[in-house]
Amino acid sequence: MTTRDIVFYRICRDALAGFCRVVWRLRVEGREHLPQGPFILAPVHRSNIDTPLAGAITTRRMCFLGKDSMWKYRASAWLFDNLGGVPVRRGTSDREALRKCMEVLERGEPLVVFPEGGRRSGPIVQPLQEGAAYLALRAEVPIVPVGIGGSERAMPKGARLMRPTRVHIVVGEPIVPPAPVDGSRAPRRAVRELTARLHGEIQRLFDEAQVKAGA
Repeated sequence: MTTRDIVFYRICRDALAGFCRVVWRLRVEGREHLPQGPFILAPVHRSNIDTPLAGAITTRRMCFLGKDSMWKYRASAWLFDNLGGVPVRRGTSDREALRKCMEVLERGEPLVVFPEGGRRSGPIVQPLQEGAAYLALRAEVPIVPVGIGGSERAMPKGARLMRPTRVHIVVGEPIVPPAPVDGSRAPRRAVRELTARLHGEIQRLFDEAQVKAGA
């Protein structure tokens, strides 16, 4: 990562954050919970706008997991690479994506993972995939759960146009994974337990954010 990459990201991030504040009257609560070092940001996912909204939470450079089809064209691949994107093949055990995620965390950067796996609908947080918990345990970094209220109303799944409405984000306290035992870096039981705890926190924060967004 070069200074040029950071400057490009900051310009894009500031422009998007300003857009979010104007169009969706974005308010972010709980920024003080964000750790200084590497961590995994785990937001609820109800809309395509959740990615720029997650980027607006902090001025730090964030890296994002995204479906590999977003890298289909040369121009889009260049853009997403320079904005910290990490392509993932859905429905497969993508070892290359895992390696890239570990590299992000090992160099001290935050990583955004939508643990529901894809965009969902409705007020109930769907069963989480275990990738976020697995990464947190393996890299020994905290997970920060996030509730985003109002984004589905602003741009629901399948919609082509965005609606000006209120969006409220609530950032929760970091969930610190248990220390490894007997050299095991991500035992299955620990992954399941951490995923369950994360699910409960995301649901609580999502409920709170929805109320404050008036959704």
